[in-house]
Amino acid sequence: MTAEYQSPHDRAYTEALINAAPQEAKAFLHMKHTAEREDGAIPIKYRELMSVAVAVTTQCAYCIEAHIKNAIDAGATREELAEAVFIAGALRAGGAVGNGLMVMRMYDEMSGEPDSLA
Repeated sequence: MTAEYQSPHDRAYTEALINAAPQEAKAFLHMKHTAEREDGAIPIKYRELMSVAVAVTTQCAYCIEAHIKNAIDAGATREELAEAVFIAGALRAGGAVGNGLMVMRMYDEMSGEPDSLA
């Protein structure tokens, strides 16, 4: 049993992971570099704020750390990062409520009770 999960020391395994699946790693890294490019229609600061928001919702500690650094380097402020975090949180919560609508429909379909929309 391991004593910890997601340790900064795990980065030492980067090359091992890439070497174990080189074709998939190449495709992933190409997509990552394309998403993080500086010459797109969306300025790099906004790309990085979006990346922080997504990283917070996917809960990838390595992504959070990397994209915070990138966002700061691109000129993002503490306040912009905080807003990105709360926007991500609101949308994640909104997603749960949105899926709740599906729960209500499926309940109506599966319970045998009268349709609540009727």
